[in-house]
Order: sequence, then structure tokens, then C-alpha cells
Amino acid sequence: MQSKSTPTDPFNWLFLAPCLLVLAVCAGWPLLRTMFFSFTDATLDNLQQTSFIGLDNFITLARDQEWWKAALNTFTIVIISVPLETVLGLVVALILHKNFRGRGWMRAIVLVPWAIPTIVSARMWGWMLNDVYGIINELLLRASIIDSPVPWIASNTLSLISIILVDVWKTTPYMSLLLLAGLQSLPQDCFEAAEVDGISFGRMLFKVILPLLKPTLIVSMIFRALDAIRIFDLVYVLSSGNNATTTMSVYARRHLVDYADVGYGSTIAIVLLFFIVFLGILYAPFYRKKLQSLD
Repeated sequence: MQSKSTPTDPFNWLFLAPCLLVLAVCAGWPLLRTMFFSFTDATLDNLQQTSFIGLDNFITLARDQEWWKAALNTFTIVIISVPLETVLGLVVALILHKNFRGRGWMRAIVLVPWAIPTIVSARMWGWMLNDVYGIINELLLRASIIDSPVPWIASNTLSLISIILVDVWKTTPYMSLLLLAGLQSLPQDCFEAAEVDGISFGRMLFKVILPLLKPTLIVSMIFRALDAIRIFDLVYVLSSGNNATTTMSVYARRHLVDYADVGYGSTIAIVLLFFIVFLGILYAPFYRKKLQSLD
């Protein structure tokens, strides 16, 4: 019997070389350039003649109240949307895990919101939430739930809530797909034994399913948080990135493109990268633990 290859096996690096080369060219070089620009006063119309200013951009960013507002908006979206998507995704996954007629069609239909491009979804919901001709207000008015049209997107208070709800609508199928895969990987004899013993579904959920599904839940939530912290297109298309809904990615784009301030925009991008790397570091132990459980 041949021995298993070890992590130091040179053949491992040989097979990884093409992937590492592509990453170095497509991601490594732009990242290094962004890090370089973050320490300069570079502008979009003059990238060649820049001056090194050290940590001035980072100090300015630390004092930038608009940046902290954007960071607060971003983490508000992450903190609210990710748990909601996880809970709703678990409910959908538990339903789709059952055997019933048309389950295959139902699984395909559930994935439709996630399959629609985000820009299309944002524009579609922008029309539906419009306070003049939107169908949401029309339905609420006919049901006598509201007395007058509600400015879902124009209101500083409701715009962020609207973005969170649209994000939950779109990404819940993604979470349900991850959790459904986790449910199908669990030992089915546990469910059969629980049914034979007459254990209620609620007790089986909290005593059997959730403990066994805990690694998948944690990994799925971290994956989703890594994606949510970079949220850009939904916010930018749905609300045009106004101050009430500006996220860190939108704020970085504003300085890079609208203000042509490459140095300051690169600083924002690097700080955003720091948050993503921090979440990735939190994810690494759970990923390692999951791999060890598969050995």
C-alpha cells in the first residue's frame, strides 16, 4: 500500500503552482499596489507622480466621521442579516430535507432569488419599493396597513432596513443550500432512532440536529459574514450609496472614483481588507477542526 502524501511533499506544491501563480498575478500585484498607494497622496489623474506621506491617510481615516458611519452601516447589515439568513435558511433546509412530492422542483425554485444577479435584484426591488409607483406600497394601501405611501428608499430610517430585508431575501437560499448539504451529511440513523423513540421534533432539533450541525452552522455564518462585509452592489444600486446607507465598500469607491483620491481610497480598501482577514482568521480554526473530523 502506498503511503499518503504529506503536506511537505514537493508534488503538492507542483500541483498548487498554477493556482498560486494566477493568484500572484491577478491578486498579489494589485494588492501590493493598493498598499503602496495607501501611503501616498496619489490621485486618479496623476498616478505616476506621487509623494510618500506615511500614515497620514490612516490617521485621517481614524478621524473621519463619515467612515465610521459607513463602518457602522456595514456591521449593522452583517449583524442583523447574517443571523436572520441563518435562521430562515435552517428552516428552509429542514423543510427541503424532508421527503415529499415535488421536492426537487421546490429546491430549484428556492434558489431563484440567489441565482438572480444582485444588480437585477436591486433594480427590481428599487421599482417595487418606490413610493410613487411601487407595488409594495400599493399592496399595503389596499390592505389598509398604511395610510399613505412610505418612502422605503428615500427615508434615512427605512432605507437601511429595506437593504437588509432585500439582502435577506436574496441570500437566504444560499444559506439554506449550505445547511441542507450539512443536514444530508449527518448520520441518518440518529433521526430514525429519535423517531422510533417518539422524541418530539423540537427536542430532536435542539438535542440532536443543532449539536451535530454546529460546525456547518459556524462555517456558513462566517462565510456569509465575509461576503456581507464586502456588500457593495446592492447598496449602490438600490439607494445610490447615500449617507444613510453608505457601506465601507461604497465609501471606498466614492473616494477612488468620484473624488479621484486614490491614496485615501486605497487606505479605505486596505482597512476593509483587514476586517475580512480578521474574520478569515476566526474561520481558520473551525475549518481545521472540520477537516480533522473528516479524517
